[in-house]
This record gives sequence, C-alpha cells and structure tokens, in this order.
Amino acid sequence: MIAKKGKTNYNKTMKVKKTTKPRTKTKTTKSEEPWVKVLNMKVNPDNPRSGFFELDWNDEFVNNLKQHGYLGQSDEEIVDRWFQTLCRTIGNEQGIDSINSGYVQINRTVDGKTEIS
Repeated sequence: MIAKKGKTNYNKTMKVKKTTKPRTKTKTTKSEEPWVKVLNMKVNPDNPRSGFFELDWNDEFVNNLKQHGYLGQSDEEIVDRWFQTLCRTIGNEQGIDSINSGYVQINRTVDGKTEIS
C-alpha cells in the first residue's frame, strides 16, 4: 500500500522544472553523454490536461540542445522549449492538431518554471 503524503493541489498549468536534488556522480570522465530524466509527473485526476513534469539533465544535454538551435535565457528555458517541441511532435504524430486545438497561454516565472494553461 502506498500512503499519501497529503493532498496535491492542481492548477490549470503544466510545469517543467529542473530538480533541486543533488546528483551523485558514479565516476568522473572528461566527457559525459547528454541525458535527461523524468523524475516526477503528476496529473490532476479531475482534469487530466493539468499537471506537471519534473526533469533532471546534465550540462551536456543543454549544450546539445543549443547546438541544435534551442535558445533561452537559462538552461531551464532551453530544456522547457525542447520539452514543448517534443510534446507537440508526439501530438502531431498521433494526429492531434496542435495549431487549431485551442488557445494556450504560456507564462514564464522568475524561478525558471513555465506555466501553461
């Protein structure tokens, strides 16, 4: 049985943020492969369009995105733009019309998160 730690408050936003948990390195190398991980995902059971993803990544991942044309004022913004592109691509492959599917409001917060409603 999984115990609940409390009620999750959902709003009408999707947030992508870098984890604040410290990473432990297993070994030191001169060059690491780029990687990104989904650490957490929550979906509002009353409105499945609402939720958030928590991601973690290394510097090489951000450098790879920059080399492929992603720009932003912070690493979080660059990864967020990539994640939005990825989600749109998946939707398009499934036949979802992301252009005519409705109005989407995107708000960037000062703490590096993106709120989408």
